[in-house]
Amino acid sequence: MPIKTMLGAACSLAALAFATPALAGPCEDLARIQLDGGRVTAAEVVSAGSFTAPRGAGAPPGVAASPFGDVPAFCRVQMTLTPTSDSDIKSEVWLPLDGWNGKYVGVGNGIWAGSLSYAELGRNVARNYATAATDTGHVGNGLTAEWAVGHPEKLVDFGHRAVHVTTVAAKAVTRAFYGRAPSLSLWNSCSTGGRQGLMAAYRYPDDFDAISAMAPANPMTDLMTQSMWQGWQPQRFGAQITPQVLGAVRAEVLRQCDAVDGLADGLVGNPLRCTVDITRTPGLTPEQVQAVGNIYGGVRDNAGNVLLPGWPYGSEMQLAMLVMGQEPFPVAMSYFRDLAYAGRTDWNWRTTDYAEYTRVGREFGADILNVPHDGLGAFFARGGKLLLSHGWSDGLIPATNTIGFHYNLFNALPAAQRDAQLRLFMAPGMDHCSGGDGPSEFDTLGTIDAWATTGIAPERLIATRPTMAPVFPGQPPQPPRAPMSRPLCAWPAEAVYTGSGDQNVAASFTCRVPGRS
Repeated sequence: MPIKTMLGAACSLAALAFATPALAGPCEDLARIQLDGGRVTAAEVVSAGSFTAPRGAGAPPGVAASPFGDVPAFCRVQMTLTPTSDSDIKSEVWLPLDGWNGKYVGVGNGIWAGSLSYAELGRNVARNYATAATDTGHVGNGLTAEWAVGHPEKLVDFGHRAVHVTTVAAKAVTRAFYGRAPSLSLWNSCSTGGRQGLMAAYRYPDDFDAISAMAPANPMTDLMTQSMWQGWQPQRFGAQITPQVLGAVRAEVLRQCDAVDGLADGLVGNPLRCTVDITRTPGLTPEQVQAVGNIYGGVRDNAGNVLLPGWPYGSEMQLAMLVMGQEPFPVAMSYFRDLAYAGRTDWNWRTTDYAEYTRVGREFGADILNVPHDGLGAFFARGGKLLLSHGWSDGLIPATNTIGFHYNLFNALPAAQRDAQLRLFMAPGMDHCSGGDGPSEFDTLGTIDAWATTGIAPERLIATRPTMAPVFPGQPPQPPRAPMSRPLCAWPAEAVYTGSGDQNVAASFTCRVPGRS
């Protein structure tokens, strides 16, 4: 055998030995492990493909429910963590029995949490990661914060502490099972999970080596105010904003903005580079024009001053969830009714000045729920990598929030850190966490793993679009769509069509900063 071949085979065998360590002990022995501020309540082997999620356990935003058929055998460890006397944090660690890649990945939640993200746990184990998730300390459907009334410690658990104590305990369990600690610790999640990733970088900078925070719900208190504003506009002007109305507005947005990026492809490449005249939308009443204009225009106080950004053009279809109710979005209503304004009888959501909403929302929860753009210095100083991403068509969390956070964070970091350790990728036509008319599926976990492993920052991700379009509950399935792939480019670069080749294939595009050749 040639020397080069022998060396390659030896390296391959060494890598295999590293990736499949001998287990330190049986899975069941983990039931006796001692945890600081908590205990293991169960530890058992789950055979390949046999896991069934508990009834009512939902997937986080953008994650389809998993049948778990492709999940290999794993050790399931259930924990109850009690960092305070009022804490009751349920968490789980899943450990592959064979083929562990030596790495750990944390999983987040959606909206107000209240359940574990079992689907994501299964996907991570299928990729040979040790992984963990938590309900953040309460059980619920995620739409209400009533569980926090009279329980300030539970709000802290939700805000940041539950993910941290779960991470510490999960690493201890992983070390006990495999006989060594993970070589890399990663965080990969969206929505509330995206905010949780940013929070980990802010408060617990040693917990993770690389973090993917997609569509992060941050700053959360401002998002609550923005969501209230959206729900108020139809009520304010007596205007019905139905899916049909939003569809007409979307068609007009595409008519005016689609080709701004040089390619008419049914997607708004960058909504910030387009100004839309909503009055040209056929069939809209003056009241509907006012309501829609304010949805885009952002939160204003009674004097007309802009306080917070609105939603970008192109996010119309998901906005139905925020603007069609008799009250604003329940997640935001619960924040103000049950927490920020709890015990006050003078609050009327229809008449409150939004300057007060912004102030009261921040005063109540900013210290617990928000991540400041200038608070991640310790994470970057130790070499941490942060991957931000957001879909431009997200109708639940405005992409402009992430653009603003990145802008301020970028300018707060030394040049060497921001160039090597921070990236933002915007996805045209992508809804909240997934779905939409554009390519919305891309491998954030694989990206941050490779980044942390090699030190090479990503400049281009390939996103694909499922051929089956997502539909609202109760709607019939749509006909299959043509496959589409596009590069997502490191902000501020955008994907630009080269002028030749299939417009539905990523190879026909290059990444370029607008205005530069």
